[in-house]
Amino acid sequence: MHAVTGLLLLLQGVSGLHGTVRDAHGVPIRGAVVGLPGTTLYTFTDPSGRYRLAPVPAGELRVRAAAIGYVPAATTVTVPPADSAVVDFALAPSPLELAPLDVVSTKVPRFGDRPAASVAQVSERDIDRRAVVTIEEAIDRVGGVQYVNGQINIRGSTGYVQGLNSRVLLLVDGVPMNQGDRGGIDWDLVPVDDVERVDILKGAGSSLYGSAALGGVVNLSTRDVPQGVHGRLRVSGGIYADPPHEAWQFRAHPGVLDRTAVTGSYGNDVVGGRLTFGAFHSDGYREQDKQDRWQLAGKTRWQAAPRTRVDVSGAWAVDQYQVPLSWCSRGECDDRGQVYQPFKVDSTERGAHTDSRKGYVAAQVRTVLSERFAWQARGSWLRTHFVDIRRSATEYGVANRFGAEARIEAHPDPARTVLVGSEATLSDVVSDIFGTHSQSEFAAYGESEQGVGAARLHAGARLDFLAVDGGSLSAVASPRIGATLGNFRASVGRGFRAPTVAERFVRTVALGFQVIPNPNLRPETGWSAELGHTTPPLLGAVRVDAALFWTEARDLIEPTLVLDTAGTPQIQLQNVAQARIAGLDATVLTALIPDRLTATLAYTYLSTRRHVAGGTDAPLAFRPRHLLTLAADYSMGAFGVGADFRFSSRPERIELEGFVDPRRVPAKVLDLRADWTRGPLEFRLLVANALDYIYNLVPETLAPVRTVTMTAVWSH
Repeated sequence: MHAVTGLLLLLQGVSGLHGTVRDAHGVPIRGAVVGLPGTTLYTFTDPSGRYRLAPVPAGELRVRAAAIGYVPAATTVTVPPADSAVVDFALAPSPLELAPLDVVSTKVPRFGDRPAASVAQVSERDIDRRAVVTIEEAIDRVGGVQYVNGQINIRGSTGYVQGLNSRVLLLVDGVPMNQGDRGGIDWDLVPVDDVERVDILKGAGSSLYGSAALGGVVNLSTRDVPQGVHGRLRVSGGIYADPPHEAWQFRAHPGVLDRTAVTGSYGNDVVGGRLTFGAFHSDGYREQDKQDRWQLAGKTRWQAAPRTRVDVSGAWAVDQYQVPLSWCSRGECDDRGQVYQPFKVDSTERGAHTDSRKGYVAAQVRTVLSERFAWQARGSWLRTHFVDIRRSATEYGVANRFGAEARIEAHPDPARTVLVGSEATLSDVVSDIFGTHSQSEFAAYGESEQGVGAARLHAGARLDFLAVDGGSLSAVASPRIGATLGNFRASVGRGFRAPTVAERFVRTVALGFQVIPNPNLRPETGWSAELGHTTPPLLGAVRVDAALFWTEARDLIEPTLVLDTAGTPQIQLQNVAQARIAGLDATVLTALIPDRLTATLAYTYLSTRRHVAGGTDAPLAFRPRHLLTLAADYSMGAFGVGADFRFSSRPERIELEGFVDPRRVPAKVLDLRADWTRGPLEFRLLVANALDYIYNLVPETLAPVRTVTMTAVWSH
């Protein structure tokens, strides 16, 4: 294989590097990053541990290889003009090693340098061993991150508003994927089998990413198309626990779930393609909770020229599910004399269901003009279409989000990086509850990073222009500065989130109240700061990362009770609140027995304060003061076991209620898992909520009960 790759590089008349990355036992390492530090040149290894990096400048080069869980390695090699060199790496295991590549904090891949903001990563190994069905199930285990009924909170940024907005931006391979109408996130858009890793930026990211990055950014990196023929079959089956009390029973048999996903790919040095199909069915763990989902995703790559690569990807998902809007209280169903029935629904909403269809197509081209200069451009189209069927009404919405971006990356010298770019987004919406509207955003941004001795300084800004229905433009500026010195980091930045079309123009019924539009909503804004430190490995077995963070937000959009001219109460979304979110985000990583026993303890403390002019200060809704996650894994040969525990304290305030029901309990969820691997076969067992703890995070909505799932995977 080395000889074939070297011959191809010779025929192309360019200099290049190729080789393999393996562990100390000779096992190939997939997804390792190999590159030249301080340049635009890097690549990843395929499932066989092979890599190819071309073109590279001739002469003496310093080459570095790194992978999660391994000690990075570097070497110096001399590459002849118009020829290739072979560089093989053997990496020693190191469970405490930090993520080798950051692709989210600056848009320019950071190879070995620590970012000035907190960045967490969910690796391919983390995704696989947790046997998750959708990617948010793996993200939910990251310290400082919590899902509240499907909405992501990073350090308490979002809270919860049913069906509307997100203060976190989702990217798929760097392409924004928040809905064009509601601004929310469809986590089932990309099949979990296609996701190689997840990078999470904690804190404001608007200086590079614009709207929706007020609280953070999540980037899903999909698997590259490897050379050769590859296939993967994944089959899962599971069962839900019955209600723990006879009075709560609602069916005569346990509910089941099943999932099947098939992936096939082929690639060579020039082109490659992959196609994934998946189907999922669930009976649900509550009454009126059935769900069916079908997914289709594909990706192609084309090495159009030695210095130019084109990637085209897309996905389509159909999700048809019943909707248990709220559980049954006394008198609303066959309550069997109970004050409430958490597994049953209000009989007035029997038959409620949703048909949700979504898909995207994205194309990206990257040209490396030299080791110091590269440019990149992309275009994308995201379409969402939902139909909500209720007894009271049927509602629908169709949204298209078109996006384009171009940027230039320069490395004038190994200690300096400069990035400039522009971005445009157009969303058009047709809906019976949002109306027919459009919203456009145009932006320019720039960022520079400079090494000064042992320190690295970062500074950048972005200017966004927003327009609704072709009206006048409003401008929002988002600067950011940061610095790293050794293992210390600090950053200050401004974030914002533009009101979505849904928030401006929604007209529906919620909680028995009419919801009326407010086209005069202003963007939410906020300043975020953090000071963090990562220790080197202590005694070779412990590493600690901790950050103090502080956010001052303005013009937060919240549902507010207002009175019409007749004195009838209605709900309207308004810019009513100022807020402060401060706290501590700390993670302790231990490797008590290297290569065998590892454990992670993550704790987040939140202090929140909401201020409304003329009102009384109160905590922000749906934010727990304490959030704790604990994970432990033990492996021995082909067999491994693990556990995840999550604790979140009771929120101090619930939206529109203003209080917390004393019956509400904190969340205490224990997941157990086991896996066995032999050659191309893998078997994984997951017992989610093993203690069958009964709790809820939002009013009258039961959180998932104990679920036992067995997954089998065959890979070629």
